[in-house]
Amino acid sequence: MAVKQTAGRRDLGEFAPKFAELNDDILFGEVWSREEKLSLRDRSLVTVVALMAQGLTDSSFQYHLITAKQNGVTRSEIAEILTHAAFYAGWPKAWAAFRIAKEVWKEEEDEKGGGLFGLGEPNVAFAQYFVGKSYLKMLTTEGVPVANVTFEPGCRNNWHIHRADRGGGQILLCTSGRGWYQEWGGEARELHPGDVVTIPAGVKHWHGAAKDSWFTHLAIEVPGEKTSNEWLETVTDKQYQILK
Repeated sequence: MAVKQTAGRRDLGEFAPKFAELNDDILFGEVWSREEKLSLRDRSLVTVVALMAQGLTDSSFQYHLITAKQNGVTRSEIAEILTHAAFYAGWPKAWAAFRIAKEVWKEEEDEKGGGLFGLGEPNVAFAQYFVGKSYLKMLTTEGVPVANVTFEPGCRNNWHIHRADRGGGQILLCTSGRGWYQEWGGEARELHPGDVVTIPAGVKHWHGAAKDSWFTHLAIEVPGEKTSNEWLETVTDKQYQILK
């Protein structure tokens, strides 16, 4: 997708029209739009590191961090990128970069806590059935089991089916962040706090976080006879990356 930039003409159109034209039409209109060589995400990463290396942690750096986030760079990824670059660009420059990055990803940092019920512990028992890190806090194991499940950005569980001879299935109550739910053969449904998903027994599906957001839901096991969970194949990067 071509990047449409108007900041040059907006801010400098009258004072420096040629600079504004080059900024909007060449730099952002052509260079940033050559996705056959590098994706927008890749170009964001190159730009952020180049600006940090020069110590240019100003409003333009903040703009490119915001753009990087919009292009799919997660909070954990930008932290690792700036940490790695610090050894080559310099520690003071990294400190300056992190101060701005924390503000850009502040919403994600606030949402990391796992919503109303807290983050819980790393979901190690089921880690083999997830892409990325998830966290689990069981709210009750008696009667109707209820779990508070939190996904880091980009995390999702495998395709799976809730089995039961009678009844069964699962209900998801979304409490924080942004996520996805998809049934086999259907379109993915974007999820937000307050959304409810009813999953009948026997339906193949997956759910997890969006690329740029933590996501938390309550998972309520619907009572049934001879209930079980059948874990299947992973949701591939190709299937997942088409989601916005």
